[in-house]
Amino acid sequence: MSNPIYKDPTAPTETRIKDLISRMTLHEKLGQMTQIERSVATSSVIKELCIGSILSCGGSGPFENATSADWADMVDLFQKSALESRLGIPVLYGIDGVHGNNNVFGATIFPHNVGLGATRDHDLVRTIGEVTAIEVRASGIHYDFAPCVAVCKDPRWGRCYESFSEDTDLVRKMTSMVKGLQGHPPEGYPKNYPFVAGRTNVVACAKHFVGDGGTENGVNEGNTVSSYEDLERIHMAPYLDCISQGVCTVMASYSSWKDTKLHESHYLLTQVLKEKLGFKDIRSKLNIGRLKGVQSYQGFEGLRLSSFARVLGFIKVGIAKD
Repeated sequence: MSNPIYKDPTAPTETRIKDLISRMTLHEKLGQMTQIERSVATSSVIKELCIGSILSCGGSGPFENATSADWADMVDLFQKSALESRLGIPVLYGIDGVHGNNNVFGATIFPHNVGLGATRDHDLVRTIGEVTAIEVRASGIHYDFAPCVAVCKDPRWGRCYESFSEDTDLVRKMTSMVKGLQGHPPEGYPKNYPFVAGRTNVVACAKHFVGDGGTENGVNEGNTVSSYEDLERIHMAPYLDCISQGVCTVMASYSSWKDTKLHESHYLLTQVLKEKLGFKDIRSKLNIGRLKGVQSYQGFEGLRLSSFARVLGFIKVGIAKD
């Protein structure tokens, strides 16, 4: 493979993407759609399966009290393995930097979203996003699973602190976090198109689509019972703001709407999120793999199917990275 177009940084992005995809086998495409936990990310797995993304979930890190430099060294080893694969595609490493780069020893820690929402200060929230992005990048990581734009309607929800507010309008203002993390799209940039400004910015992730803060009795991973009109007005509205700011990924919720798991909902993930709201990049799943955009390991729970059938089902409904 001599001087492939996809490795030419001067070539148009879309041209590079088309060239790369045309060279990929089915095996490599499946690998690129997969996100694995760092604890199973061996060199051979990354190279042989052409893994597209790795994440740290639940505080998983290189070792206790690991600093930014320690994290960067770990990610560099993963990247080295990825670059040794046939196509040499770098991995996208993701982490939950949800109140600062909170998994890293010595990082700047900020209040959780419920505290930031209480300030009503969207400029402050944007600045916190900027600081978080710098510290995440300093640890060698490019992808932050933030912001959570849930609208919490029941404080019994165990994750209500992840919500900026019960007020949809206030949550919409706090989506300024997206620009803090990813940077400001320049004037004339294509509408709703994913955007990351540069080396001090990260890929952001609006989560959890949709209705996670509105479940009956505040049950985590529960069922949101509402009309579509209320779902759109209360819980979906903040995603419009995230998409307009060029958010690169959206994580699917582990919850249900009217007894249908979000990970099974072609209507919400494709017909609404992609076609109606105009989201143009990755819908990811979280911890099963990296179908570039909608995320959630918990999304498997309650689906009485084999793993193979589940993955096929997720792809069909519109999940792009599992």
